[in-house]
Amino acid sequence: MVNKTALVFGSTGLVGNLLLKELLASDKYDSIKIFVRKPAEITHPKITEYIVNFQNVASFEDKIKGDDLFICLGTTIKKAGSIKIMEEIDCDLPVSITSAACKNGVKRLAVVSSIGANHSSSNYYLKIKGKMEEGIMKYYFENTAIVRPSMLLGERKEKRSGENAGKIFMKIFSPLLYGKMKKYRSIQARDVAKAMISLLSRDQVKTIYESDELQLIANRYKQ
Repeated sequence: MVNKTALVFGSTGLVGNLLLKELLASDKYDSIKIFVRKPAEITHPKITEYIVNFQNVASFEDKIKGDDLFICLGTTIKKAGSIKIMEEIDCDLPVSITSAACKNGVKRLAVVSSIGANHSSSNYYLKIKGKMEEGIMKYYFENTAIVRPSMLLGERKEKRSGENAGKIFMKIFSPLLYGKMKKYRSIQARDVAKAMISLLSRDQVKTIYESDELQLIANRYKQ
């Protein structure tokens, strides 16, 4: 057994919630710290819950100590209300958390980005994710894994307009995507979570993982 401490941000979201379940089932972690805005209504001997103000990372940065940091934060323009607030949540917050973790000696980091992330993109969402990636990569960890999933499959607690239709479309056409297009195949959120844990369990140099690579890693995952 490897007695590690995991730090999880975004544990109430689609990927983050499934990631938390995988961490609880894993014998690699005996302690899991989750950072949330309000009580997550989940209790477990492994879990320590911190209710924090995400607009002031400095107020809880002393708690961001452990071995493996998992960041699964993200929102939508509808929920955020503006591109500016969305950028604060999807870019500025992950980078601030990463900075604190690096300062506190956290060893490994896995963060959820998006397929097509590019700081020069004309698409505001992909541009924000690209800027987040650049900010993350300024900090040194023994192991950094930036994961870029394609369309995520799984049941969200919140409904997103248009997403269900997109999921149906991708389930039908994903098998037809081959070669360079294979990374655009939809992927189960649980498989993204499994891949993130697996990536931080080994020594590696590579930083960015596309969706098709995540699928292969998840297929070989063992708790």
